[in-house]
Formats: sequence, structure tokens, C-alpha cells
Amino acid sequence: MPEQQPEASGHEIHERLRRLPSVERLAVSAKGHPRHLATAAARAEVDALRTRLLAGEDVEPDPEALRDAVARRASQLERGSLRPVINATGVVLHTNLGRAPLARQAAEATARIARGYSNLEYDLEAGKRGSRGDHLEALLRELSGAEAAVAVNNNAAAVLLGLAATAAGREVVVSRGQLVEIGGSFRIPEILAQSGARLVEVGTTNRSRLSDYELAVGPQSAAILRVHQSNFRTVGFTEEVSLADLCALGRERGVSVVDDLGSGALEEIGDEPTLRESVGAGADLVCCSADKLLGGPQAGIIAGRAEAVERCRKHPLARAVRLDKLQLASLEATLRLHRDGGPEAIPALAMLAAGEQELRPRAERMAELIGERAELGRATALAGGGSLPLAALEGPVCLVDPGAVGVDGLVELLRQADPPVIARIVEDRVVLDPRTMSDDEAEVTAKAVRGALGRHG
Repeated sequence: MPEQQPEASGHEIHERLRRLPSVERLAVSAKGHPRHLATAAARAEVDALRTRLLAGEDVEPDPEALRDAVARRASQLERGSLRPVINATGVVLHTNLGRAPLARQAAEATARIARGYSNLEYDLEAGKRGSRGDHLEALLRELSGAEAAVAVNNNAAAVLLGLAATAAGREVVVSRGQLVEIGGSFRIPEILAQSGARLVEVGTTNRSRLSDYELAVGPQSAAILRVHQSNFRTVGFTEEVSLADLCALGRERGVSVVDDLGSGALEEIGDEPTLRESVGAGADLVCCSADKLLGGPQAGIIAGRAEAVERCRKHPLARAVRLDKLQLASLEATLRLHRDGGPEAIPALAMLAAGEQELRPRAERMAELIGERAELGRATALAGGGSLPLAALEGPVCLVDPGAVGVDGLVELLRQADPPVIARIVEDRVVLDPRTMSDDEAEVTAKAVRGALGRHG
């Protein structure tokens, strides 16, 4: 057992604090960076050292290491916080990494609109004020089969707005098996409460029948809410009511039906219900995401009956959750790609569908570039983003033996690369999954791995 070091006295801590370099002197050492960034980086490093000393750590900073740390921090400040990364995890809709990557056409449309003025809310034919919703509605109606549609900031906003416009101050009937939690600890009961509606639970966790809904719908009921189990599935002794039967009950009792579809699939994929299916079943409002299986930017879509959508459009919350011009531009381009090119034109959907012939050469190329520490293997990728929870996307990967640096050390070094590479660990190997990389990104990743192993292997 190592001998415990005696705690430093107050005098010793004071002397160590006094020996810390000045911020001004350290800032001068960060050459090639703007003065204000070098000063901010130096101050942050000195403050970190001071905090450690005051906590009782035995810190004797190496002057050269400290200068390097200041230079690295200044470079980070100059680059900014939000940066592109390479997703080598195999998780296609990786929420932490921005979910669906935009198609080239969508990114170009966003940049084109961002560079100058646009007809965001201007009717070019009439020469007067227009509506920003007009840029998307015709496309959404065409792709969904709905009478009307509007887009908002995300699916949580779509559900919140739909319920507020439909059921504020009244009851909303929901199956207990559908009171789900989505990412970031947002729960359906909490969203429903914020809308001003009152929750009425029916059925049990695993079984809900039409008779449960029939008994619950009463004079104070405004809506029936169906919530798709986007990020999990209930299997075994289960029963649930079809959306068509809920819509028939809604029409019979004079209450609206709101369908929280979740992932926003426009085409059939796995066991996900599509937007067109929900609209066709007769739901008054269908809410879904645009940045999951639709493959676009962060946005939420509300589609359905014209009268119900119009109530959403005119609700005071609509302005608070509306899209800006950049979201509109990228979503419009994504919807056009769905219409004109199909799912293969959408990067996220193409990744989900990628097969052996596409993935194996990419994995082999990475292994070849990395060298003897790498080999071809197989692993299972995931859809991610709370979508297709049962989908197992098995395929070829590049497995890397990290050597002396260890798996944790290697993934940390890859995060420090430029651009950062985000990989995952399986047992004692670092996994580089070609499913979520382009050919160019795979080469950059392999070179980053080779460089990290060369410096620390």
C-alpha cells in the first residue's frame, strides 16, 4: 500500500499559488492566436491550476506542458464550440452527434438562403406579405395525403401545440402503455400537462382494449391521443387498439384523435408506421419528427384535417415554435428529395439500407491504412434516435487493438483529432463502423488512428 502523502500546509499552498505564472506571460506564449483568445485560454488554465491547489492537490506545473495546454485551448476557442465530427459509432441517428446528416442538396439550400435575403414571408406573385408555411405545406400534403400541414421546431413542439389547440382545459384519453419517456427526460404526461389538457389513463401497461376507451370518453373529453412506442417495444401478452378503431370511436363520440407518430417515416421501413398510413386511418392530427427517419433537419410536422391544422396554425404557441428560414430551406429540400429521388436520396436512409458490398471495402480500406493493429470484424449497428429499436444492422467493421494506450486512451485521442472521430468500444477493441462514414471520412479516420497509435502505441 503506497505511503500516504501529508497534506500541504496553508503556507505551502500559498507558496505554490504565488509561483503560478501570470496570465499575461502565458498569453504571450500562445503565438499565432488573437490576443484576447490567448488571454482567455491562459486565464482558464491558471484558474484550473489554482482550483486544484486550493483543493489540496500536489501540483507542480511543467512550464512547457502548460504552454502547450494554453495553445490547445486557444485553438479550441478560435475554432468555436460546435464542430463537425466523424461518426464512427455505427449509430445512424446519433442524437448526441446531431441525428440525421443532411443531404448535399439540403445543405446547399440552407447555405444559399443563409447568405442573403429571401422571400420567407413575402408573396412574389402578389407583391405583399405571405406566409412562411406556404413553402412546405404543398409538399407535406403531397407526401402525407393530408388536407393540411404545418411544420414547427420539433416533434415535442408539434405534440404540445396539437394538444393545446385541441384539448386545453379538457380531457385527453391515453393508454397507460403509451405514457412514454422520450430523450432528455421529457415525458408524455408532462408535455400533456403543459398543453393545459387533463390526462385520463386507460387500460394497463401491456393491454388496452377499445372498451377501455369507450368507457373513458365522456362529456369532458376533447381528444384521444395515440403515442407510438418509438424507442422501445412491448412484446408478449399484449393488446392495443388500432388507430383506425380509435378514429372511428372519435368520430362517433365527437372527439379529436391525435397520433404522435414519433420518427416520421415517409416510406415503409422496419415496423415503423408511416405518416401516410396515419393520415389515411383518419387521425385529425398526426405529429412526427423531421430529423429521424424523415432524414431532414430538426423540425416537427403536424399533418391532418384542415380544420384541426388551422386551429394549430392560429394558436398563440404557433409563433413560439415556428421554424426559421434555415430549417425551412433544408426541410423543403429534403421533402423534394423524398418526392423526386426516394429514400436512397436521403443519407440516413441510405446508411440504414447499406449492404455488404458497400461497407466491406470501406472497412477493409481502414484496416489496410491502419496496419497490423487493425483487422476486419463484424458488429451490430443501430438506427438510434429513438427509432427502430428492434433493428440490428449487422455488418463488417474495422477492429483496432489499442496496444499500450488502451481502449479508453485511444478513443480519447481520436476525440482530440481534427476533425474529432467518435468511436465505440467493444470489449478490448475500438470499433470503427463504416456504416456511418463516407469513403473520405473512413480514410481520415484511419489516418487519425494510425497517428494516435504512432505517438502513443
